[in-house]
Amino acid sequence: MNRDEIMQILPHRDSMLLIDEAEIIDGKAHGRRLIRGNEFFLDGHFPGNPTVPGVILCEILAQSTCVLLAQGTAGCTPYFTGLDKVRFKNPVKPGDLLETECEITKSKGVFYWATGRGTVGGRLCVTAEFSFALIPNESDKEQSR
Repeated sequence: MNRDEIMQILPHRDSMLLIDEAEIIDGKAHGRRLIRGNEFFLDGHFPGNPTVPGVILCEILAQSTCVLLAQGTAGCTPYFTGLDKVRFKNPVKPGDLLETECEITKSKGVFYWATGRGTVGGRLCVTAEFSFALIPNESDKEQSR
């Protein structure tokens, strides 16, 4: 999937759409994000030593995972409900191609649990367990009434 196809699944736009491409291989979501160096989150993190913030790395993992829910996301917004066992192993810098591998480990109703990892050049940078919920959009609720 390219960015246009990803935007059919995720509501994120402009500077908050954080994956460039994604695909599903053997039931796992694989995403990619080239850190260009002009991203808003690098402006002050850190002057003279730009480094992708950990919270952004977690968001990239979550967005990558959502491609596994392509059929179930219509009319819904994915919201983080939890992060657990997050570990940052190596920094991600401008010019790096962050590659993610994520999988859903459990689901119950609108809730999903997943694991993910992000690497640059085969070097592990981030791992996490996380959960999210698919919440119906307000505009879709109003239309169904």
